[in-house]
Amino acid sequence: MVSAELALTIPSVLLVLAICLTALSLGVDQVRCEDAARVAARAASRGEVTGTVRQAALRLAPQGATVRVEEDAAGVQVVVEARPRARLLPGLPGAAATARAAWEPGVGP
Repeated sequence: MVSAELALTIPSVLLVLAICLTALSLGVDQVRCEDAARVAARAASRGEVTGTVRQAALRLAPQGATVRVEEDAAGVQVVVEARPRARLLPGLPGAAATARAAWEPGVGP
């Protein structure tokens, strides 16, 4: 009887562990995307070259992330998107973050 209960309990515990690990990794990716977008937007608002801005974002973002830099008259917006981690639970979204910064005085498009 104990082995039957154990046979039902172990898969349930493993499923909960997989959900927790996936949620934790998605949370870490989200924080890394937020940091990357914020740093890149700040660098772009100071007038850094777009290639330098992208490299600054990719250095902090999760591996395989994409970075978009959009400039307009008011400032700059950086969007960082990471691939979803589908190893444990497929179908979950990836992390994404957007940061916007106004142009520094004397800098603009």
